[in-house]
Amino acid sequence: EVQLQASGGGLVQAGGSLRLSCATSGFTFYDYAIGWLRQAPGKEREGVSCITISDGSTYYADSVKGRFTISVDKAKNTVYLQMDSLKPEDAAIYYCALIAGYCFGVRRSYDYYGQGTLVTVSS
Repeated sequence: EVQLQASGGGLVQAGGSLRLSCATSGFTFYDYAIGWLRQAPGKEREGVSCITISDGSTYYADSVKGRFTISVDKAKNTVYLQMDSLKPEDAAIYYCALIAGYCFGVRRSYDYYGQGTLVTVSS
């Protein structure tokens, strides 16, 4: 059974940092791409970042480029999203998700989704 467990959300002041984790199990890690999406109240879900596990290629939405970094620990089957210089507009529920193969860019749709973790940014 595919499982994705996101964690690491919380309350942070604008300009601060958080690191989200996505622990995974139940599939062959190297055959997939894993990404992060977010959804703020009243807004559509948007893709934030994606990493293709097999070749390490990474993609970022323009709104987070230069501030967020996606990485992977293959030994732990875990993907991280380091979020620096957080802004109030980054506040949302963040979800990790996976899709077979490659990212081919920042994605809004995946094959499987984990539960979300809430990020709140105070101004």
